[in-house]
Amino acid sequence: MLKRIPKFFRSFYFITTALFLVWMLFFDSNDFITQYQMSAKLSELEETREDYLEKMDEVVKDRKALMGNPELLEKYAREKYLMKRPNEDVFIIVAKEE
Repeated sequence: MLKRIPKFFRSFYFITTALFLVWMLFFDSNDFITQYQMSAKLSELEETREDYLEKMDEVVKDRKALMGNPELLEKYAREKYLMKRPNEDVFIIVAKEE
């Protein structure tokens, strides 16, 4: 039965190489499936990074606009942080959720 298999496939080097490739592709800690999953995760994280960079640019632009305009800074402080002048009262109206 072994004589039906070509001599090339019975050689020590072919068998060793085949076993090594099978081990590296399926059983190793850095196998093909793990590499694919890590690649997918990397692309997802790169997209998230781009989103954060865009948000950072927007925040920098808003900050420059606020620091250059005192009226806009006061409006922002009143809306976001509910700041008021000493002689004012602030009323907060909360929308009722249904």
